[in-house]
Amino acid sequence: MNNPLAHELHFSPYIPIEWLLGLALLSAVILTLGLWQRGRGTLWRASLLGVFLLLLANPVLISEKRKFIDDIALIILDETDSQKIGGRRAAMQRAYTDLKAKLEAADNLQVETVTVRNNINRLSGDEGGSHIFAARHQALKNISADRIAATVIITDGQLHDIPKPDELDKAEGPIHFLLTGEKNEKDRVLEVVKAPAFGIVNQPLQLVVKVDDFGLTEPIVATRLSVKLDGEVIQTKLAEIGKDVEIELTLHHGGPNFVEVSVDPLDGELTNRNNNTYITINGVRDRLQVLLVSGEPHMGERGWRNILKSDPSVDLVHFTILRPPEKQDSTPITELSLIAFPFRDLFEKRLNDFDLVIFDRYRRRNVLPNSYIRNIADYVKNGGALLEAAGPSFATPLSLYRTPLAEILPGAPTGHVFNEGFVPAISKIGERHPVTALLKSADNGGRDWGRWFRMIEAEAKSGTTLMTGPSEKPLLILEKQGDGRVAQLLSDHAWLWGRGFEGGGPQSELLRRISHWLMKEPELEDEQLSAVVEGNNLVIYRRSLSEETATVTVTDPDGTISSVQLGQTENGAQTGTVPILTSGLHVLEDGDLKSLVAVGALNPRELRDIRATAGKIGPVAKATGGGIRWLNADGLPDLRRTRPGNSQSSDYWFGLRVNENYDVTGYSRQSMVPPLLALLLTLSFLCLGWWREGR
Repeated sequence: MNNPLAHELHFSPYIPIEWLLGLALLSAVILTLGLWQRGRGTLWRASLLGVFLLLLANPVLISEKRKFIDDIALIILDETDSQKIGGRRAAMQRAYTDLKAKLEAADNLQVETVTVRNNINRLSGDEGGSHIFAARHQALKNISADRIAATVIITDGQLHDIPKPDELDKAEGPIHFLLTGEKNEKDRVLEVVKAPAFGIVNQPLQLVVKVDDFGLTEPIVATRLSVKLDGEVIQTKLAEIGKDVEIELTLHHGGPNFVEVSVDPLDGELTNRNNNTYITINGVRDRLQVLLVSGEPHMGERGWRNILKSDPSVDLVHFTILRPPEKQDSTPITELSLIAFPFRDLFEKRLNDFDLVIFDRYRRRNVLPNSYIRNIADYVKNGGALLEAAGPSFATPLSLYRTPLAEILPGAPTGHVFNEGFVPAISKIGERHPVTALLKSADNGGRDWGRWFRMIEAEAKSGTTLMTGPSEKPLLILEKQGDGRVAQLLSDHAWLWGRGFEGGGPQSELLRRISHWLMKEPELEDEQLSAVVEGNNLVIYRRSLSEETATVTVTDPDGTISSVQLGQTENGAQTGTVPILTSGLHVLEDGDLKSLVAVGALNPRELRDIRATAGKIGPVAKATGGGIRWLNADGLPDLRRTRPGNSQSSDYWFGLRVNENYDVTGYSRQSMVPPLLALLLTLSFLCLGWWREGR
């Protein structure tokens, strides 16, 4: 709507307005006295003064060319997780399409659309929710309040940033609501009341959850609750509705442990997405029990001891065999300060209490009977960990390979010992294994390591060779045996790195990584599939000893499946990125491995109560003059252009304010009392006044 010309009368006095009013008052007094004394020519004098005052007031006619500015109707679409339930999204899209068409058909009306989704990159500690009014506030920052015709929000009514009525700016127009969903819906919700972020491995911990039913006319007393740990069902129990339920479980490994708690669905409920909750608990070991048996004193023995003792989480039991049984001299037993080697106590009674057993340059010396060595082999097969740091005796008939440990040791000695200087090297497969792939020098971040001067030659009959020595012979071999693990370090010169010889090397880091791999730390597994949340993307990490590029399928909570072709990076890792469309449990699979990733808050507000409701938004609609309408029951309302001061809604229609804002495109100014005309009128009235007085 354009009005080409508009006129307005203004006054632009030649003198200050106070003076002009004073002259008008003085003129009124003089004329009043003249009338009271019935003086001749008073009316002519009044006309003369009036013309004089009008001339000083300078009336001006202002003409403007105006272009009227379109009002703005703001549509806000709620596409948060609760809107993905049932037919809500489809109803919203239909309503949006029809509403936008109606608005665009109106004169002098511009349509703006804002879409609100969950902020996925907010993880535990931030419950997120539907922040519709924050999005509205952001959208209106660049729009003048007097241009807003109305705001129409298409939602289910479950909003989490609703302002108080007195906090709303009434100048921003009415806020109308179109509700998806149905009245009187019902739903079951599982909520985590208490969950620890960390737990000690092999010690019980406690979770507390709560099950609530909403919208039921006949309450249910209890339902079945199931608990999974790393994908395996560990317990099932009855949960009383509306009351806290305690769950006790035990973590069996360090690193992330994935706990899934679920309840049976409710008949006719909206969705079962909030019948499950996913908790990641990091397992930490209280104290690692390590048994170190040194076959004889040597330069590297103190290195092992110092590395293990420097770790406050390690309880070290260390024995060094100083006087083997075959040693015969005349020293009286009562004068010896040595103790007998408690092999029965260590290798029969307490063996399973140790997390790791280390043999450092140990050889057969009739100290440890074969029956106890057999216990060590069984200990490994049943989940224990063994590290053998071999010395020269490993190449002799006194080797541990000549004992029952031969069936679990991956390297078989050839009988030859290298006694020449060499620099330990990472094998090709070791470049991809997390134990050795990231080994760098502490000084320059490279691999300019110092030399070692002894290595026991062995043939790798099994396992994975990560480091090599002369002639690319095995130096470090890792092997999985049954439920346990074995590592062989075929040299006793690692201590040279710790002493800084020729620049040294990462001795502590190497031994730490070997030890943690033996104790099954997830981040050191050679086959891994994991993901982390970065912004609104899920970054997938795949580690494998194979160089073949993997394809990972990602299944989100809505059942949408996407495939991601991973790309190679350094150190044997492959990565890929997939956008996050919704919070909840994401399942990653590549054919061999499966991983679960929980995205979003522990108790997302968006899923705590997903029933469509008008109760929360009613005060906002009332305070701004807006309306509320259920789409499925009532359909779209009529739309009417209204004056800002009039009613803005009823049960049947929504109002859109006509603000009549405009831009001035042209301007002219014309004086209503031209000076020449004023002069003629003044002289005329002056002459008439004299003539009247002269009669």
